[in-house]
Amino acid sequence: MSNNRRSPFLSVIIVAVIIAIVGAVILWFKPSNSSVNASQPLSTTANNDAENSSINMANPSNGAGMSFNKSNTQFTTGLENLPRSLQDTDVDGEIIIDENKHLVVTEGLKRLFDYFLSALGEEDETTINARVESYIRSHTPEPAASQAVTIFEQYVAYLKAISEIEKKYGNLQLQATQSGKLDLNVVAQQKQDVAKLRQKHFDKETIAAFFGEADEYDDYSIEMVRINQNEQLSDSQKEAAKQNYISRMPDNSTKANLAQQANLNELMTRTEQMQAKGATAEQLYNMRRELFGAPAAARLAQVDQADANFDQRFKQYQAQKQQLLNRNTDNAQAQINQIEQQLFNEAERKRLTGYAALQQQNAANIK
Repeated sequence: MSNNRRSPFLSVIIVAVIIAIVGAVILWFKPSNSSVNASQPLSTTANNDAENSSINMANPSNGAGMSFNKSNTQFTTGLENLPRSLQDTDVDGEIIIDENKHLVVTEGLKRLFDYFLSALGEEDETTINARVESYIRSHTPEPAASQAVTIFEQYVAYLKAISEIEKKYGNLQLQATQSGKLDLNVVAQQKQDVAKLRQKHFDKETIAAFFGEADEYDDYSIEMVRINQNEQLSDSQKEAAKQNYISRMPDNSTKANLAQQANLNELMTRTEQMQAKGATAEQLYNMRRELFGAPAAARLAQVDQADANFDQRFKQYQAQKQQLLNRNTDNAQAQINQIEQQLFNEAERKRLTGYAALQQQNAANIK
């Protein structure tokens, strides 16, 4: 089970979002995670890059009758005798308190809960509950500690209840998408049900901290699907509508990331078009500098040079390999292996099979 929790409908709609194809390029521009606000003087942090994930709670219910009694296993810090999946890992998440030692609810607190809950199955629920409470109380003063424990109890009850909604709409969505299109009415109803459930278990501050950013991405994804499914819009009108949606979003990190992804879409399209027309390295650099600035344009130019160098060596390798295969000698494979080691380092040799398949596919598309 993974560490984090995605909103229940994102897994259904995200496959419809075209921008997912640019993930590899995003690594060139992805900003590092920002740290906790230094104005909050007392904190316990253990950050780890992670996305929201799904946590399946046994015997889902609305939380009624849920027990938080500690198991026979007593913990001091909550980190004793960790289950195998959590051994040799850093605790993900954070506990932030203000100058009055009150809890400051953040998305990192949810990540902390998800970190321990990801071991459900290796440990029973009662043991995990005791582990989380011990961890919180050993790292956090009062009243923040009790406040965090209360929110953890609410979160567990919420996970049990949300599983019923996921089951209901999972089946409905399967039927709704048989035509090949996402039924946005079903998605909207599911969002309403989830919102009501969150209001039942959390206050507004916790809802915003735990789910706010994920909801912004969900809303964006839904709107992209809505635009793509609008058959009355041309491709250029769809692109303009997407850009308009992003421009109207609040100025925050989510908007910045989505705008960057939109720029990456344009980068890929314009790069392919310019290369097809025989653009020079300087022309590509100027286009990229316009979109992302000089440092990113310079890094992409280096990638182009590395790719061109690899491609040249690959063509040399393929020609020599084919000659050896045509001779059909007994030691042909040994000679081919020797050529590979001469032309490519260990990491590059792992790319050869996939790169050859890609070249064949490109050649077939041209025909």
